Amino acid sequence: MRFIKLNHGWNAEPNVPDVKIAVDDTDVIVRFRLNPFQFKEFVYGDEGLLTFHNCCQYRVGVPNDEGFYQYGQSRFKQYGIAWGEFYQLEDSGWESEFPDSIQVSGQATENCKHYLFYFRDDTFECIADSFNFQVIHA
Repeated sequence: MRFIKLNHGWNAEPNVPDVKIAVDDTDVIVRFRLNPFQFKEFVYGDEGLLTFHNCCQYRVGVPNDEGFYQYGQSRFKQYGIAWGEFYQLEDSGWESEFPDSIQVSGQATENCKHYLFYFRDDTFECIADSFNFQVIHA
């Protein structure tokens, strides 16, 4: 498996990211607080907005940070993935192992990518064609 870190110059607030997820047709929108402690260009209350386009499925669930560090619950940790980061995974085997997913569309999956974001209290995974990121300033 290969993974590509996608969050350069930004990340979720590590204590209370206040993650909100919405579905708009075949797009999944993830809104969260940005980290002003690590990235000085952000102030408390700035938010990140990740929009996953043409999403076929997503999941929100375990592990949280405690499960990742203390109980080894992540199925990807063995590959060197760090907690709290946003990744695109390649050759992840999501077609056969994507637990507790929520179906968004029945679209063909040959062009889809596997995205993973570890937030403090939950893991977000998504299978979608593409994504975009934008900052919403407080």
